[in-house]
Amino acid sequence: MKFRAVIFDLDGTLADTLEDIADAMNRTLSAGGYPTHHYGAYRFLVGKGMKNLVAQSLPEQERCEIVIEKCYARMLADYTQNYVNKTHLYDGIPELLDELFRRTVKMAVLSNKDDVITRKICCELFQNRYFEMILGSTVRFPRKPNPQAALFIAGEIQASSDEIIYIGDSDVDMQTASAAGFYAVGAGWGFRPEEELLHNGARKVIRHPRELLPLFDS
Repeated sequence: MKFRAVIFDLDGTLADTLEDIADAMNRTLSAGGYPTHHYGAYRFLVGKGMKNLVAQSLPEQERCEIVIEKCYARMLADYTQNYVNKTHLYDGIPELLDELFRRTVKMAVLSNKDDVITRKICCELFQNRYFEMILGSTVRFPRKPNPQAALFIAGEIQASSDEIIYIGDSDVDMQTASAAGFYAVGAGWGFRPEEELLHNGARKVIRHPRELLPLFDS
């Protein structure tokens, strides 16, 4: 296989965003008089979009559409103002992106996070370098693991499915990669355990970003 492109998940793959997400959600829960959660719990609540995060964070008896929508609006407003207080790139990510860029590998980002915030975070962390396309959750495409957005990116960067590595840290990411026909790589440093990645279709799990580079040497 000769890979020409890589699509990255954002949260738990390129950047550790967990504490900023958790802080915004906990402030939202506290404002509504609901119990909050510790950071560790959020590792398993994120990944399927912010509205799903809000619903899963609320007490089960409060998960009606009116409450979810109200809390979602409050959480989104809070997070939009506090999205990079604690967020940082994982060790080795800057060096990986520099080397892939030097090799002219095409790169993109696909996230289930709201599209506007996804772009804001990437602009803040990467200063609009590296990526030919950045796409978050929009009404245009179903969220991952539906592969439509991933395949749209493939078309935009002019790479066929068998030329693309998709790297992410969750079951949703591995399912997306498999559904799109990409080579699924699990980010072992992310939010979810290795067993989850392998069970959901990871062809390979790496424990440091530099381990991605040999896949582009063949």
